[in-house]
Amino acid sequence: MDKLKKVLSGEDDDNNTDETGILERANQASTLSWGTRIKGFLLCFILGILCSVLGTCMLWLPGFGLVMFAVLYSVGNICALASTMFLIGPCRQLKNMCAKERALATIIMLVCLVLTLCSAFWWKNNGLALLFCGLQFVAFTWYGLSYIPFARDCIMKLCSVCF
Repeated sequence: MDKLKKVLSGEDDDNNTDETGILERANQASTLSWGTRIKGFLLCFILGILCSVLGTCMLWLPGFGLVMFAVLYSVGNICALASTMFLIGPCRQLKNMCAKERALATIIMLVCLVLTLCSAFWWKNNGLALLFCGLQFVAFTWYGLSYIPFARDCIMKLCSVCF
């Protein structure tokens, strides 16, 4: 259990580097205990889920429902993504997001997040907002599956058998 705590908190001896970037210093300055990190993760993750569900409920309101959906759904995804920073720290989270196997999903997810908000606020195009929310969901799911060993391979084989 101690080894798991060290790996998740970024204290693994094999991965120590001499980077002194702003994120690395913030990660090192963190004095959160393991229990506090777990509580922060759970709070942020549950808040993200609640925002996404509330946004989905707002979708059916006439008038401003789509804008509220786009905002709450995007905030929910940001909270869910940021929740893991409590476990592994901001620097390591950004490194994981930019890793070779996750970079494309991360880029698509963030671009779709921005385009969702643009289509809801500036372009006022409901169809585009829903399309970008759907793409955001697929990219976030694909990103999350990259953390489960062989999950992406299984999904791709399943799709190749079905189609």
